[in-house]
Amino acid sequence: MKKTAVAIVLAAAPLLGCAAAVPAASDSSVTVAAATAGPTSKSAAMGGSAAASPAARRCHSSHGLPDRRCTPGATYAKVTQEKIGRTICRSGWTGTVRPPESYTEKLKREQIAEYAYRDKNLGDYEEDHLIPLELGGSPRSVRNLWPEYDAGKIPNRKDKVEDALRTAVCNGRVALVPAQRAIARDWKTAEQVLGLSGPTPSPSPSPTAPSPSASPTLATLSCSASVSNSQPADYSTVDVYVQTAAGAAVTTVAHYKTTSHQKSATADTQGRATVPYDISDATKGYRVVVDVTVQRSGATSHCSTSFTPA
Repeated sequence: MKKTAVAIVLAAAPLLGCAAAVPAASDSSVTVAAATAGPTSKSAAMGGSAAASPAARRCHSSHGLPDRRCTPGATYAKVTQEKIGRTICRSGWTGTVRPPESYTEKLKREQIAEYAYRDKNLGDYEEDHLIPLELGGSPRSVRNLWPEYDAGKIPNRKDKVEDALRTAVCNGRVALVPAQRAIARDWKTAEQVLGLSGPTPSPSPSPTAPSPSASPTLATLSCSASVSNSQPADYSTVDVYVQTAAGAAVTTVAHYKTTSHQKSATADTQGRATVPYDISDATKGYRVVVDVTVQRSGATSHCSTSFTPA
């Protein structure tokens, strides 16, 4: 990646209450900041490192969201509205920019101290990209990474929102920058702010009411899963193939050694769904189990598959 950093303030809306800062020099990034900025340290104003030592800075997480002074969000300058077809909307692209675990684990440890968490167990946190890579978030900037506490609970609900926003951007329903701003402000309200969420539509009525004898079929919703490559190489993409009933909602959770990633899809008219996972600096030789949950018409079924990064 380029070693020069670009600092550009997106001041169209007062979303994040912090000053524009110089992002980490490890990638070209854009810091997302509010028009009404707070105080900025002298070193940051002089172009110093964006990361402050625990003694110099205390961050506070509230309601599952990061401290905007410490983690305002930063975007990757190589991802623009004009380039989404060659970047975030291209299968496997995020795997080419995702930082290695050695980088994120070290940063996680440092930021847990900065956020003054009592729980120091690294496994209870996910080093989260506030603006996800799927929406052009900066891969390495400390302004875009923070230790999100989830007590090891899987799945992470934010992952589903990230996938929904990426799909909306790639389908042309939402522009890139508004999606970045919405998720940087609050991922829990991002879909509503962007007009992507609403009341769950009622299912279309069946022409003929099912007889009581038909109800047992709900308990036999099929689910089978396999992978395109059981030993994928680093910086490649492995597809998880799911076979179930047509129109079923599919949720997959890949359990890596130090984190887990959830994705969702909908089975096509043939009952098939393909869910891609980008392999980037995953622990070689560690068996990654992918749990699959399928749901349709009130019925739920589970299955799993796995792959081992080579």
